[in-house]
Amino acid sequence: MQTSISTQNERQAAAVLDASSSFDQPTGAAAHSFDARRDGQWIRALGWFSVGLGVLQLLAPRAVARSSGAELPPSLVRACGARELMSGAGILSGRKTTRWLWSRVVGDLADLALLGASAARASAARRRRLTWLVAAVAGIAVLDSWASVRSRRRQRATRIQGAAGDFYIDKALTIHRTPEECYRFWRDFENFPRFMRHLESVVVLSDTRSHWIAKGPAGVRAEWDAEIVADEPDKLLAWSSVEGSDVDHAGIVRFEVAPGGRGTIVQVELQYSPPGGTAGALAAKLFGADPERQLDDDLRRFKQLLETGEIPTTVGQPSGRRGIVGRLAHRGAQQ
Repeated sequence: MQTSISTQNERQAAAVLDASSSFDQPTGAAAHSFDARRDGQWIRALGWFSVGLGVLQLLAPRAVARSSGAELPPSLVRACGARELMSGAGILSGRKTTRWLWSRVVGDLADLALLGASAARASAARRRRLTWLVAAVAGIAVLDSWASVRSRRRQRATRIQGAAGDFYIDKALTIHRTPEECYRFWRDFENFPRFMRHLESVVVLSDTRSHWIAKGPAGVRAEWDAEIVADEPDKLLAWSSVEGSDVDHAGIVRFEVAPGGRGTIVQVELQYSPPGGTAGALAAKLFGADPERQLDDDLRRFKQLLETGEIPTTVGQPSGRRGIVGRLAHRGAQQ
């Protein structure tokens, strides 16, 4: 029975936020969840590969054509290099990643067509060399297609309230307390304003629903109701904002015994769409309210509160003069 409940909770959590745990090996339906960290590493590797290949084709087109065995004019090799460089830069930018990955697939197919045409009129010796190159490009095309499909499926799976979330944050830290203590403190949402400075209040409405009021940049207030969609005591909590909230978001927090039993690894994964979308998030960062930095600070204060019972402060202590960037960041940290 306990195993059945655990599996059901994991499935509910995966349905809200597609974020497989770095510490768990999911089973059943949860096995289809995606490892954002691993996929991101593969995608960045493809981006850097594309950039490196593009630079090489632009700077040494004749050497590239000669080493490959393909009789291609330098102008055509340079055009392929420019395409590779553009695709790689787009992938590494993190914007519209799926589209840039598919552009690599299209480029791979174009390269295969060029190599096939070259092989058709090449000598036997050159044809053997081109055959190996065609096989390598075909393998890269398969890898690019796999990454494109993974990126697209993940984009679909991480939708919030029917609309894709703009941002994804994954943070973890170790707290020298048991999973039971960490879970119990986190589960009482009215504790949150004690370590999240941007929160004004949290009111628990029922066992699964709560009302939140937060302070945003320039004194703007945001309100939303959140609903717990998966709750496995001492192990995980998953939640999602309800329809009509000022900020659409969903998240999972996991509590895992640290190696050697030395405390608890608390992992928070958050998907959200800020008011105003990307533009609103950039404006928030400019005024010192970067959500990723806020989550870092919130988790640090959560750790301090659980381990020592209080949060150290430097208010009232002497400090050097801050620059404008430092003042903006400090203002955001104090909100």
